[in-house]
Amino acid sequence: MPDFQTLLIYIIPLLFAITLHEAAHGWVASKLGDHTARMMGRVTLNPVKHIDPIGTLAIPLLLLISSAGFIFGWAKPVPINFNALRSGKSGMIWVALAGPGANLFMAVCWLFIMILAIKINISVLIEMGRVGILVNCVLAVFNLLPIPPLDGSRVISALLPNHLAYQYNQLEQYGLFILLGLMFIGGFNYLVLPVVEFLLIWFQYALVLLG
Repeated sequence: MPDFQTLLIYIIPLLFAITLHEAAHGWVASKLGDHTARMMGRVTLNPVKHIDPIGTLAIPLLLLISSAGFIFGWAKPVPINFNALRSGKSGMIWVALAGPGANLFMAVCWLFIMILAIKINISVLIEMGRVGILVNCVLAVFNLLPIPPLDGSRVISALLPNHLAYQYNQLEQYGLFILLGLMFIGGFNYLVLPVVEFLLIWFQYALVLLG
């Protein structure tokens, strides 16, 4: 069982990563004409508004306690009315990419926090920065998988003709089972891990150059 400090080192970056991810979806949607998320109070950095008991709390805690070697989770999806978006399908793509984009932005922020922490020698913050970069890279890549209802599937759906998009979106009811199946057979090791490792290499280069 991890100690309290270790829990904070992991939970704080994860909460920020998930919160910013969902808030970004709502913020971009609002800018493009759909104010559903804003009216429901979801365009906020308050993590309480985005917490899903299973995806934000139970799953990450279980992975951490079990020493699974990785940690991820999800929040309550931000409600988006794609029909209200002024720019139609292109708006759908921008809204979908806003979440992973926010995670990559957060990873860069954690990089600079880590650089500062190294300079003033705060070990807890150094480790939190490392976790923050890792968690945000994992969430960005994971959410770009083309499996409904992940963000990558929204991009694919927007690019498909309407009749094919409709059929493709029907997979959403099986999405959780597909993801759990991939996790069980180790599919993430081939689909997510290589891209995450590629990103981490570049963050390591940046740390050396800027540190």
